[in-house]
Amino acid sequence: MRSFLLFVVLFCTHLSHAQYTPQQIESVNSALTKLHEQAMFNGVVLIAQEGKPLFKKAFGIASIQTQEVLTTNSSFNLASVSKQFVAMMTMILKEQGKLQFDDKVKKHLPNFPYDKITIRQLLTHTSGLPEYFDLATKYTNTLDTLNNDKVLSLLADLRPALEFESGSEWQYCNTGYVLLASIIEKTSKMKIETFFDKYITKPLLLTNTFVYYLNMKSPLSLKTQRVYGFERQNGQNSLNDLMRFDGVVGDGNIYSSIEDLLTWEQALYTNKLVSKTTLQEAFTPVKLKNGNSYNYGFGWGISEDKTTFVHTGSWVGFFNIIKRNIDKKNTLIILSNSTNKNSIEIVNAILENKKYEIPTTQLIKNIKLIDGTGSVAREASVRLKDDKIWEIGNLTAFQNEESTDGQGLVLSPGFIDTHSHHFGGLNKVPEAIPAVSQGITTIVIGQDGGSYPMDTLKSFFKKRPVAVNIATYTGHSTLRSEVMGAKSLYRTAKPSEVEKMKVLLKKELEKGSLGLATGLEYESAFFSNRDEVLQLARIVAGNGGRYMSHIRSEDINLDDAIDEIIEIGRETKIPVQISHIKIAKKDQWGKSPQLLARLQKARAEGINITADCYPYDFWNSTLRVLFPNRDYTNSTSAEFAVNQLFDPEKSVLVRFAPNKSYAGKTISAIAKERNEKPSQTLMNLIAIAAEFEEKNPDFNEGIEAIMGKSMDEADVANFLLWSHTNICSDGASSGHPRGHGTFTKILGRYVREQKLMPLETAIYKMTGLSAENLGINDRGIIANGNYADLVLFNPDTVIDNANIQDGKALSTGIEKVWVNGQIVYQSQKGTGKYSGVLIAPNPRRGRNTENDN
Repeated sequence: MRSFLLFVVLFCTHLSHAQYTPQQIESVNSALTKLHEQAMFNGVVLIAQEGKPLFKKAFGIASIQTQEVLTTNSSFNLASVSKQFVAMMTMILKEQGKLQFDDKVKKHLPNFPYDKITIRQLLTHTSGLPEYFDLATKYTNTLDTLNNDKVLSLLADLRPALEFESGSEWQYCNTGYVLLASIIEKTSKMKIETFFDKYITKPLLLTNTFVYYLNMKSPLSLKTQRVYGFERQNGQNSLNDLMRFDGVVGDGNIYSSIEDLLTWEQALYTNKLVSKTTLQEAFTPVKLKNGNSYNYGFGWGISEDKTTFVHTGSWVGFFNIIKRNIDKKNTLIILSNSTNKNSIEIVNAILENKKYEIPTTQLIKNIKLIDGTGSVAREASVRLKDDKIWEIGNLTAFQNEESTDGQGLVLSPGFIDTHSHHFGGLNKVPEAIPAVSQGITTIVIGQDGGSYPMDTLKSFFKKRPVAVNIATYTGHSTLRSEVMGAKSLYRTAKPSEVEKMKVLLKKELEKGSLGLATGLEYESAFFSNRDEVLQLARIVAGNGGRYMSHIRSEDINLDDAIDEIIEIGRETKIPVQISHIKIAKKDQWGKSPQLLARLQKARAEGINITADCYPYDFWNSTLRVLFPNRDYTNSTSAEFAVNQLFDPEKSVLVRFAPNKSYAGKTISAIAKERNEKPSQTLMNLIAIAAEFEEKNPDFNEGIEAIMGKSMDEADVANFLLWSHTNICSDGASSGHPRGHGTFTKILGRYVREQKLMPLETAIYKMTGLSAENLGINDRGIIANGNYADLVLFNPDTVIDNANIQDGKALSTGIEKVWVNGQIVYQSQKGTGKYSGVLIAPNPRRGRNTENDN
């Protein structure tokens, strides 16, 4: 689209220029030279004072096909900068008496279907007309070359609704200038290129300025010594020039050089083309019907102080700007043809004495690339630009570019931990060593029903930068506690309380929460009913979010719990995910194929149900989950737990505040020490912990936790293999070894040793699939424009070292980790870079990520 992309950016602050200093000019030259060396600028620049160039220079080539070198006389497609010339032609016709600005368009174009739109409204973008691009894309064939007559026919045949009442609003619109070109031809009885040549280029002695469009039949079409647009893609230049819409003229397709544009700009101080009175119309803000003004005239944007006038233009490979200050008599012209707008923003910043940054690149070469899509590994290089991935392919280092030799190792996207409890350790260890040492670059918190408010997380990042990215769900139990009170959670919520929860949830979603996460097996949410959860899930649906659940039961009521999450997906139409999927009841071991078949059947019905899973056959939680009926003093239930829900010989008490000597011992060992049966010890430990909690209400650490052996390895393998399961850790900075070793265990033991799945599949389940299941579309895959979260690892040596005896042992084989383009981990230690961000999807933008740091 011929657009005016930079208008708002350039006029959001005061733009009155002082005299340009030699230091500013040198900074411009230095910046553009650097950008050109990094393949980020190909074009020409002119800076003038009172019509005399202070700086003019050409960088690069006019055509990738001929390799012709650019000069300051090279003719660029001006894109939307063309509009000021079309406006001038309209003003000339006004002075010739052939039209008036307030003529109805229909007077000159009888087929035009709108009776009230005027020429002035076309000039000032206040017509309300829709963009012709949209109409042509929808209603013409890809083989059709569009022209001005076809644009008018589209409007006449379709009569699309106006965007707003003509004259009531300002909205940039290319359609109006296409119609102006048709009016110029109709009233002058000349082709626009002929009129332009006769009344503008010849009077001003412009030697490199002309109209050119596809299928142009005028003899002037032979004057086609022009610059061609191109685009750099993965280290290679490809043509990005005229396309099928370029049979149209008026909104673009006037060509000129910086030398000619300076002559043109200086002529605007004179009466060479039109009178001062007529010309003043071009530089007067348009009046809207409500009496307000908008700072746009005829083909020019206008600064608040009315001293600076500017227009930008972008189309195919061309990005341009012309900017003039009539108070200081300054002129800036930039024309570029390499599909990159960095130069415009940086040069403007330099000349406005504002801070600017030249993008920084780095090259990662000599690697085996596994991109996170599941595709086969390939040899490639990857170039980063600031915090994003720029290029992928056979790349050569720029001059003085930072470079990493991957030495043939695997480069993959950074691992995304969709169920993490690592956040609690970041205050003490912002380097996030438990996570990054196993390749994790993004942790997703808010799991199991407990979360922090979005505002709290945003405040955390401002005060304490960390080395990993964080995204969060909003916890169901947190909502319940906020509304019902921490001591009133052991009941069903009242309708009025559910309504309050819905309000809180909506606010969190609007601030960037991924969705709703429940921990229905825990007491804080166990007493909720299905309707409560479903009502909250409907709020999530209305705000573009997702549902993640530690389901209501992973043992005796597993079937009902699965039915509940499927029903939520069916009723709300939102993606639903089972947290750390497992079968935790011994006599159900081996039934993972039946469970997966049930989930697959739901997917065939159209329910987007997925799961995450960690590669361990023992979990980490509170002792209380071993009593599904919450009857903690029932000896029969205790015996059932010992026989069906966990193995007391292999289950270790991780933490026990009332008697710290129990930590690290199995339940059977503690029972022997206490001269009790394991079932009796289980009940007693829960009772002792409850008494401790009552006597120590201000105790803010975990009172008790157990690593419970209760899963079958074959089931774990089946769950990991399901095509819709991604990998998670459910880990923290201490305790269960999964907090330090989940992802490296997959790579070392399940991929290399057991060959459970190909390496590319495992990476996909840690990255691309994880991002998909979270609704994050700019991480998880090594692709152009995605954020540069990356892991370099040795597939032959990568392994987890954490175990029950040493849960904090670091993994080996993870060589380097990048988070948002910065290396945060290498040589088994943090680098002191804290480049993590808060990933906060905005529902209004299709779940793209905003990075709040």
